[in-house]
Amino acid sequence: MITLHRTVLRLFLLLSAMIPGLFNNPAMGAEVPVIAAASDLKFALEDIARQFTKENGRTVKLSFGSSGNFFRQISQNAPFELFMSADEQYVFDLAKQGLTVDQGSLYAIGRVVLFTPNGSPLIPDADLKGLSDMLQKGRIKRFAIANPEHAPYGRAAKEVLIAAGLWDALQDKLVLGETVAQAAQYAVSGSAQGGIIAYSLALSPKIKAQGNFVLLPEKLHKPLRQRMVLLKQAGETANAFHDYLLKPEARAVFEHYGFVLRQ
Repeated sequence: MITLHRTVLRLFLLLSAMIPGLFNNPAMGAEVPVIAAASDLKFALEDIARQFTKENGRTVKLSFGSSGNFFRQISQNAPFELFMSADEQYVFDLAKQGLTVDQGSLYAIGRVVLFTPNGSPLIPDADLKGLSDMLQKGRIKRFAIANPEHAPYGRAAKEVLIAAGLWDALQDKLVLGETVAQAAQYAVSGSAQGGIIAYSLALSPKIKAQGNFVLLPEKLHKPLRQRMVLLKQAGETANAFHDYLLKPEARAVFEHYGFVLRQ
């Protein structure tokens, strides 16, 4: 019996050396899959993941960041199994590269708000007249948004400020977060007089208690159509989590954090 075990072990090691990855096939998926999720999902997705684990006994690892950065990482074969993007175009582009199982599903339409921390002289209003007045009076020193180069919520913030005629005036006052979650941290810290952040983050108890906000009109920016997709290497748990995200229980959490779903 010992001789048989040693023979099997030698065969295992020989095959592993001859065919790298044979016994670690990424197509099988990880036992605890890593989910690449846009940072505006932080509070909503953490709640949903807890529900998923409680109901199914499975766990997932959530990795939050900017959709643009995740797109580049996935294009370079990063080991994610599910991608939840704040911009559906990134999903379509990955599908064209043959890295996804399909073109994914629309899971939410995002919104942005003007947020001001407690003690800020800026009073949030939907037409941004208060921001314009404070700029003219020199009372805005720092204003936070996500980096428009790779964060969809940063692009939306830029579009809002351009539509309001304030983009140029804010250029030397902008504090750019790597993600919209980081921009929210800047906005609530008091080091900035305000910022444009995700509605879903502003609704979280942790951030809501630290300031005031107003929902900005959708007409001021292009729709934030958020799409999720399974990657080719997705395993059973990632597939189960993907399906759970489409169920009423998950949708109720999304709606609680201000996410709507319109085709």
